[in-house]
Amino acid sequence: MRNFNEEARIIIKNYPYYHENRDPYVVLVSTVLSQRTTDENKDLATNKIFKKYKNVFEISNLIPEDLYELVKPAGMYKQKSERIIKLSKIIVEKYNGKVPNTIESLIELPGVGRKTANVVLYVAFDIPALAVDTHVHRIANRLKWINTKKPEESEFELMKILKKELWGPINGSMVSFGKQTCKPINTKCLECPLKNICPSNKY
Repeated sequence: MRNFNEEARIIIKNYPYYHENRDPYVVLVSTVLSQRTTDENKDLATNKIFKKYKNVFEISNLIPEDLYELVKPAGMYKQKSERIIKLSKIIVEKYNGKVPNTIESLIELPGVGRKTANVVLYVAFDIPALAVDTHVHRIANRLKWINTKKPEESEFELMKILKKELWGPINGSMVSFGKQTCKPINTKCLECPLKNICPSNKY
């Protein structure tokens, strides 16, 4: 009988993912920037923003055009700039400049869905939260841990089968695993640490 928790631990061990910055506001802005772009472009835009502006109070007083050039590397720069300023204003006005630490409060912010909220909860506040993106959704289904159609469904199904201590770290590790080995196409099954277990192994 398969042990999904042990399989998750193998992924986490072989594909460790370290978060360099755990400041709640930086994590939130960075995660909003990460939508539909690469980690490299997200990091570039994040660094540009926080090199020029130091905190949520400064950014809340900007207009979107102030951020356009800084956000451009991450793509969708007009939309993301507007969202960052809007959520910054709410954080200042409603939460006295402190990022809230509940999923209910986070998902009320512009541009923040469950995935972004869960990343912030785990990375910034060390609260067990399972962020599911396309990599986590694809790999969990490929491994036959779950059988779901949408990432939103996958989050709740994975929470049922994985121990709470694994919820946070599995996201970053699965993203690395999905980029390096368990790719959408041209999977590297022979290099996979789960090749003898995976029901989708091609070899």
